[in-house]
Amino acid sequence: MRTLRWLAFVPVASRVPMYARLIWALAMDPRIPSSRKAVLVGAAGYVLVGRDLIPDQIPILGGLDDLAVVVLAVEVFFDGIPDEIIEEKLEELGIDPDAFERDMDQVRRLTPAPVRRIIRRLPGAIDSAGRLIAKSAIGPKVRSVISKEESFA
Repeated sequence: MRTLRWLAFVPVASRVPMYARLIWALAMDPRIPSSRKAVLVGAAGYVLVGRDLIPDQIPILGGLDDLAVVVLAVEVFFDGIPDEIIEEKLEELGIDPDAFERDMDQVRRLTPAPVRRIIRRLPGAIDSAGRLIAKSAIGPKVRSVISKEESFA
């Protein structure tokens, strides 16, 4: 059954370039919370670093963990953006809103509900960590140490 769900994802995959433009436009929008953008950065880092849960050398399975991380990150990214901003960007880029909703529903069906619930908590955790760091005033201290180290170079 899971395989059939993945096969249904193939038409969505053909629209990835269009959705990549949408994600880029949203990521550049100052109205989007930094915690949502951080989820995308984390997923990109996971894919680019190459330290995977399943090594890429294993045929088929090696790429699935990367795909799963990207799909989850995109889902969480879109989940936290107000509908009116998404609609604005869809219109701006000439993307059919109904097709977008169908594709997002298809992507959501690929992700097990317990995993979605856990991952959806990530932006809140990022926001909390950011507030904690801001309250601790560690940022200026770290910058001070870094600038002192640069002066020796």
